[in-house]
Amino acid sequence: MSPNNGSATAVLVALLCVAALVPAPATGAMNVLAVQTVAGKSHWNVMSAVLRALTDRGHNVTVFTPFLDGDRDRYTEVHVRDGVLMGAVGMDAMELIRDIGTTSAVMTVMANFTRASCETIFQHPRMADTLRNGSGSSAGFDVVVIEPMLSECVSYVATELRVPLIYVVPSPILTYLERSLFGHVPNPAVVAHVLSSHGVPKTFTERLTNTLLTVHCSLRKWYAERRQRLSNPQPFDRVDLVKPSLTFTNTHFITEPARPLTQDIVQIGGIHLAQPKGIPKDILEFIEGSPHGVIYFTFGSVVLMSSLPEHVQNAFKEVLAQVPQRVLWKYEGEMKDKPDNVMTNNWFPQRDVLLHPKVKLFISHGGISGVYEAVDAGVPVLGFPFYFDQPRNLENLVDAGMAISMD
Repeated sequence: MSPNNGSATAVLVALLCVAALVPAPATGAMNVLAVQTVAGKSHWNVMSAVLRALTDRGHNVTVFTPFLDGDRDRYTEVHVRDGVLMGAVGMDAMELIRDIGTTSAVMTVMANFTRASCETIFQHPRMADTLRNGSGSSAGFDVVVIEPMLSECVSYVATELRVPLIYVVPSPILTYLERSLFGHVPNPAVVAHVLSSHGVPKTFTERLTNTLLTVHCSLRKWYAERRQRLSNPQPFDRVDLVKPSLTFTNTHFITEPARPLTQDIVQIGGIHLAQPKGIPKDILEFIEGSPHGVIYFTFGSVVLMSSLPEHVQNAFKEVLAQVPQRVLWKYEGEMKDKPDNVMTNNWFPQRDVLLHPKVKLFISHGGISGVYEAVDAGVPVLGFPFYFDQPRNLENLVDAGMAISMD
C-alpha cells in the first residue's frame, strides 16, 4: 500500500528515515520538537530511546516530558508535570480494574485522558510561545515527534508549526486509529484487535468477537470524542489535523503475528533494550546465593502490588513460600508475613535481573516492554494481565510456547 499522500510522502518518509538513522554533521542536524503525552514510565522508556538515537546521531532535541533524564549534548528538557501528566505510576490495582475493567471504559478513559493531556501541554507557557512564534524554520523546529493514545489532538503541534509529524507508539499498533491515520483497516478475521484477549483469532467465535470488538471500539472512540468536543471545545477541534508522515511502533515480528502494515510504519520493538548497567550488590548476592535459581515477580510501575486484596497477596505468599527458588518481589513498603525465600524492594533493575542466568521465571502483568526483555533474556513468563494490550501480549507468548496466562 502507498502512504497517505502518494509519491511525495514516500520521498518525505525516505528523507526522514535517513535523517533519523544516519549521523548528521552539525550544520545539517535537524531540530526536533518531541512531546511525551502519556505519563507512564514504560511509555517514556520507548520515547526516550528514540530521542537518544536521534541525539546520538547529531540531531537537536527539545522535549516536553513529565520524566527528567537530565540535559545532555543536543538534548533539552521542558518539565511538564501538571494535571494528568503528574505520572501514571503507583495506582491502586482494584481501582484500576474497576475504572477500566470494560472495553467501553477503556476507550472513554483514554479519550478523556488524551484530550486532557493535550490541554495541559498546549497551555504550558513554553509550548504556547512555540506555537505563537510561527511555522517551520521560523519556530526553530523541522519535525515533531509525539505519542498518540486515542485522540488525534496530539497532532495539533505539527499542524500549527506546519512541519512533518512522526508518531511513536509504545504499545502494539493502535487498531482503533489505523483507518484514520493510515487509510488501512486490518482484517478482523486474521488480525487481533489491540484490546483483544487473544493473539490470533483462530476459531469462528474468536473471529466474530474480534470483528464486533473492532466495530465497537470505533464507535466508542467517535462517541467519546464527540461528547468531549461538545462539552469542552478546544482550539485543536477547529483545525484539520495533519496526519503522521512516519510512525514508529513498538512491535517486532518475534512476538507479533504476521499482518499487513502500510509503508509509513516502522517496527522498532525492543529499542529500549539498553546495555546492562549492573545489579546492586545486595540483590546480586541474593540471586547468586540461591542454589535452585530465582523467580522475578513484578506487576510493573503502574500498579501498586501492595494494593492487591489481602487474600490475593496471601495466595501468592503461600505458594511462593513452598518453591525451592528464591523470589525477587517488587513490593512497596514492608510486607506482612514475608516468606523467608523472598526479597522485596520498590524497584529492581528489571532488564539486568532477567539477563542473569539464575533467573528461571518471570511473573509479569504482560506489559510490552517486559515482554521484550523476557524474550531477549530467554526467560519463561507466568502472566496475570490487567488491561489494555496485556492480555493480547501474553497470549502471543502463550502461542509461542514461552508463557502461561492466568486471571
